[in-house]
Amino acid sequence: MDKIDFKRRDRALYQPPAGRFVTVNVPPLPYLMVDGHGDPNTAPAYLQAVQWLYAVSYALKFALKADGQDYVVPPLEALWTAEDPASFVARRKDEWVWTVMIRTPEGISPEQLEAALGKARKKLGEAPASLRHETLEEGLCLQTLHVGAYDDEGPILAHLHDELMPALGYAFAGPHHEIYLSDPRRTEAARLKTVLRQPVRLRSGEGSRP
Repeated sequence: MDKIDFKRRDRALYQPPAGRFVTVNVPPLPYLMVDGHGDPNTAPAYLQAVQWLYAVSYALKFALKADGQDYVVPPLEALWTAEDPASFVARRKDEWVWTVMIRTPEGISPEQLEAALGKARKKLGEAPASLRHETLEEGLCLQTLHVGAYDDEGPILAHLHDELMPALGYAFAGPHHEIYLSDPRRTEAARLKTVLRQPVRLRSGEGSRP
């Protein structure tokens, strides 16, 4: 039985270069998602959301494997928004609104999802109200690989927001997106690898760009 590893199969989505932003066209992808707000380091809802995502993801994995379709559970991802985008650069985490998520294979049926939720409920109790299986459509994005602590992302995002996007004629077209390739419990902060992705669109009146 072949095992699907999205990180290896879809390298353009998970292996951008470090130190510079590149464009990527992201196709519609299915995810398990949970919404919340506040500092992810201190908000109990964030930890609960992550626990639920992994519990349901692994229940799906084992159910699909029993049916002959095996895959590697992909890394945790998150969408981040705030009324003031500068709050990301300034790391004012209490202002952040987030959607944490884990990608799934295509074609998950409602019955498969409900069975996985049932297994997770036996361990964790009542599910977060916003837990859902949904397709994310991002399209054109700028992304880079950040190696280092999460709190060192500020200057990179400031360069993206204040210099690169205006120079290329791009406007925001969706939430800031992060993909956590490293396990922070097992990796020192200086070696954490995180994909930083920003959906973009050409500002009105801008011509096409390469």
